Amino acid sequence: MKQEGNLQPGYSAHIFFMNKFIIALSIVLLTNVAFAQEKFSTSDTTTLQPLEINATRANDLTPVTKTNLDKKTIEKNNIGRDLPFILNQTPSVQVNADAGNGIGYTGIRIRGTDATRINISINGIPYNDAESQGTFFVNLPDLASTANSIQIQRGVGTSTNGTGAFGGTININTNETDSQRYIILNNAIGSYRSIKNTFMVNSGLINKHFLFTGRLSNISSDGYVDRSQSKLQSFYTSSAYIDKKQSLRLNIFSGKEKTHAAWFGINQATLDTNRTYNPAGAEKPGTPYDNQTDNYTQTHYQLFYNRKINNKIQFNLTGFLTKGKGYFEEYKASQFLSDYGLPVVINGVDTINNSDLIRQLWLDNKFYGIVFSSQYANAGTNITFGGTANQYDGNHFGKIISTIVPNAAPVGYEWYRLTATKKEISAYTKWIQQLNKKWSLFADLQLRNVNYVINGFRNNPEIVVNNKYLFFNPKAGITYKNKGNKIYFSVAKAAKEPNRDDFETANNEKPNPEKLLDFEAGFEHKKNNNYWGLNVYLMNYKDQLVLTGKVNDVYAYTRTNIPKSYRAGIEMEGLKKVNKWLSISGNLNLSINKIKDFTEYIDNYDNGNQLENHYTSTDISYSPSVIGSCSIIVNPIKNTSVSLNSKYVGKQYLDNTSNASRQLNAYFVQDLRMDYDFKLKKNRQINLFLQINNLYSAKYSPNGYTFSYVYGGAFTTENYYYPMATVNVMGGVNVKL
Repeated sequence: MKQEGNLQPGYSAHIFFMNKFIIALSIVLLTNVAFAQEKFSTSDTTTLQPLEINATRANDLTPVTKTNLDKKTIEKNNIGRDLPFILNQTPSVQVNADAGNGIGYTGIRIRGTDATRINISINGIPYNDAESQGTFFVNLPDLASTANSIQIQRGVGTSTNGTGAFGGTININTNETDSQRYIILNNAIGSYRSIKNTFMVNSGLINKHFLFTGRLSNISSDGYVDRSQSKLQSFYTSSAYIDKKQSLRLNIFSGKEKTHAAWFGINQATLDTNRTYNPAGAEKPGTPYDNQTDNYTQTHYQLFYNRKINNKIQFNLTGFLTKGKGYFEEYKASQFLSDYGLPVVINGVDTINNSDLIRQLWLDNKFYGIVFSSQYANAGTNITFGGTANQYDGNHFGKIISTIVPNAAPVGYEWYRLTATKKEISAYTKWIQQLNKKWSLFADLQLRNVNYVINGFRNNPEIVVNNKYLFFNPKAGITYKNKGNKIYFSVAKAAKEPNRDDFETANNEKPNPEKLLDFEAGFEHKKNNNYWGLNVYLMNYKDQLVLTGKVNDVYAYTRTNIPKSYRAGIEMEGLKKVNKWLSISGNLNLSINKIKDFTEYIDNYDNGNQLENHYTSTDISYSPSVIGSCSIIVNPIKNTSVSLNSKYVGKQYLDNTSNASRQLNAYFVQDLRMDYDFKLKKNRQINLFLQINNLYSAKYSPNGYTFSYVYGGAFTTENYYYPMATVNVMGGVNVKL
């Protein structure tokens, strides 16, 4: 589940959402129309490159491991599925989806590292949830339609804003200037009643200075898994003034999602007999509860000012506000009224102390602050200084909507309301110094100060957290470039605070921050549009937080710091254009991911204790030793292309014991894509496409969980899986006018 928490019941969601779009559209149009004459230009002579993006990205001289996706690549892979699936063919990436078809809740891992340790930013602004540190792309459906480029850094990478990067960084840019005027209509339909509709408009440069971009999106799907429907809506507006010395841009965008719960998974027996079964809502007698849903609305306001002082110095100042509100609704059976602060119900001579009920877990939050950066570039010297000051205000509360027992709870009864505040001030300095035409040095220093206050948890309201952290994250490296060849080496240190759930322990038990020392070395060769590269890495962790099964003083399963663990691997990738009609690309990750001295705790319900099993060396969970992908693109005739995308992920373990009975099997999946383009005058075109996903109907599960226990003298292990869809299709028409 996301966190605890869209629109209040009784509102017309469609009208509410459209009103927000109209308000945003009016604001950005006023910034254009009030000042601009109706003179359009397709010649971009005034573009100032967005420093808010360049400040946190790696360039060609930066000694970090990275992959860049341009707009054309993003557009081709954007068929309605969530952003992780657009990144699926990039090195060391593995993805999953609760509903089984990539629409709704999805997940991503880089080098086996989960999303809570992957730094995500949109135009340099942190996007990770401040408390869970996870990323919920479902909150911004169809964000990819507005993305100009995406950079994925693997490992610690360069300093950026927000949570620490322990496996990778995903930097999304929507702020590049497109001086071409156009209207785009993207429509797709496919299996499981999946539909995607996108309308976009770009004004081109008005009077050589003003620009407006707008988008409306609607995505819906029944999902592969039973009762896993998703209804997703979003809008994006951007208005800018640009000249040779400065730019001012206002972005307002929002997403609204209603997603039926599909995050409980299914056990092995059900996977074998009914792999689309969904237990969500099954606590309700008879038919499952039909509104077991997650509902959330998230709106972003971003204001950017870029100023070029001279040919050497420029700076950026950004203000932002992100507002989110929503709830998860669920049916709960046989709940003790006392757990909700309710008295027993007296019915004649009967005393009733429990009831079935429908409840909502709400989250109402704000995240706001500033991001700043400045850059000096002259004669082989490039120095960037930047940082952020931000604050998160979270309000967690729960409501009881109805009870089976009459009058057991007042209408809209609220049984808890808890707050959390997280403040961050951080700054970094990056320095690239070219020693000569071939050699360059890189240094990057970051100081990050975090203050996190939690005023209780739903199940443990008496626990109060007030923790302060000061992290120093240095990075350094060297790069050699000559005649299309590049060699680099870097070492980087990173540290990050625990997540919200890690603090749900007794007041005298506090998790330690996680620390990482990352070594990266690579070689790249580029010549005549062909490319191949090789990278080796060693990521040494200290106090990594993992699940061990241990119960703390308040009887909660939380992650525990383990002293030593590491990831070591080699990444290979390449692109070969064989001739005009055939190109082949691929990548491969071979890795070892280990925990040293791990202790597993297993509940023994017979005596109330826990069994302990000690391991001297085990595999880190969800970390396959092999991840690979390959794309073959054929252009048999003019304006036609056929793509075959393959993905292989090796076996991975559901926990940290390397137990073969608790694993996800390896899988190999292929997708086939066919495109035909009608080229029209003035860069107008119509694209027809058909994509067949999971071409050979492989039955696989890329995600799951496990737990074991002793009961009645018997040792039992239960594995739960999230199955992906068998063969399915998506076809559509993309029109650009």
